[in-house]
Amino acid sequence: MKLRLGEEFLTDRMDEVGYSIARVVEPPIWVRRGLRILGIIAGIFLAFLFAPWTQNIAATGRVTSFSPDVRPQTLHAFIPGRIVRWYVKEGQLVKTGDTLILLGEIKDSYLDPALLVRLREQLEAKIGTLQAQERKLEALQQQRAALEEAREASLARAQNAFLQAVLRYQADSAAYAAALLEYRLAKDQYARQESLYARGLRSLTELQVRQMRFQEAEAKLTAAQNRWKAALADKENAQLQISVLRAEYAEKIAKVESELRSTEAYIYDLRAAIAKMRNEVANIEVRSRFYAVVAPQDGYVVRAIKTGIGEIIKEGEPLAVFMPRAYSLAVELFVRPMDVALLKAGTSVRLQFDGWPAFVFSGWPRLSFGTFGGIVSTVDYVDTGTGLFRVLVAPDPADKSWPTPYLRLGGGVRGWFLLNDVPIWYEIWRQINGFPPDLYPQFYQSTAQKSK
Repeated sequence: MKLRLGEEFLTDRMDEVGYSIARVVEPPIWVRRGLRILGIIAGIFLAFLFAPWTQNIAATGRVTSFSPDVRPQTLHAFIPGRIVRWYVKEGQLVKTGDTLILLGEIKDSYLDPALLVRLREQLEAKIGTLQAQERKLEALQQQRAALEEAREASLARAQNAFLQAVLRYQADSAAYAAALLEYRLAKDQYARQESLYARGLRSLTELQVRQMRFQEAEAKLTAAQNRWKAALADKENAQLQISVLRAEYAEKIAKVESELRSTEAYIYDLRAAIAKMRNEVANIEVRSRFYAVVAPQDGYVVRAIKTGIGEIIKEGEPLAVFMPRAYSLAVELFVRPMDVALLKAGTSVRLQFDGWPAFVFSGWPRLSFGTFGGIVSTVDYVDTGTGLFRVLVAPDPADKSWPTPYLRLGGGVRGWFLLNDVPIWYEIWRQINGFPPDLYPQFYQSTAQKSK
């Protein structure tokens, strides 16, 4: 049998073989479509990596107020006592100065209802005693001045008497000296006359005359000597009188001075006692104002800590929690030390309040729903004691207003501090390496320039 192979036959066979090989090598249509979809997804993913992403720092916190005087506060008892009456209910709105609680005394030293009146009476009596002692002091001062004047007058009189005694003494001394001279002269003459009479040169009569003159001179000498001694005694007595007067008046003045000093000391004691009693009166007056616990400002009595009538309370013990009516809202967020260095006043914040519906994209804040804007006001310089730093956030005036009527102080808040916009690939690289936001902004800029 002869094989006949023509050109047409070979061509037909080659076409059949080619189609068979093509059918074997060509992938199915679903594979081709899958690869096309994966390519589209890869392209979209690569484009997504270069999409902008807002770096942020997440933190939690609570609603608070900027002013410390309008934050929730606890009302305390200034004095120990017992609860006599409650004038308000929990949640009631009160005004400044309204009485919330009336307290009563429990100390025996303050139980007298007329204690303040009696203390004032004692104070008036002490003041009267002080005035009497002050008048006594004036009288003693006048008495001392009178004694000093009398002493000067008496001493002047004694000085005059002493001067007179000195003058008399001088005169009597001269008279005594003259009498002594006359006595000696009469004695000499009598001796000569007696010698002449013994020799017969003088008569007995002449001798008797000389003897009589001698006796007269002797008598004058004795009298002059007595007057001189008496003058000397008078002078010494006058001098002693001056010393006696000085001693007497010194004693009298010292006695008055002693009584004067005692009166002054008593006056000082009275003044101290009066000051102490005035202090007691003022303390009781102030203490009486603490019987009524009043509202420090307009606000609400949130919760009563001590309840009932007649319950004993201690000094400084909390009685109720008070919430001021007018307050300006703020948010305090607590940030890690690694992130706090990146924050400063004016940094934008997005806030989500507890109980307020929200849909949050932290990296795309413009796509978020139910969040509110804020601005960093202050960043604490020290941590809160838990390793976190507090950041105060104020409302952003350029954003929508916070839902103030629905917010309560102490409510929970989540916040995102918005930083720079970076590509998503850079944010992923940062997260993988554990770097804080914006740690290497220069590196990102140089990398972005190289990619361009």
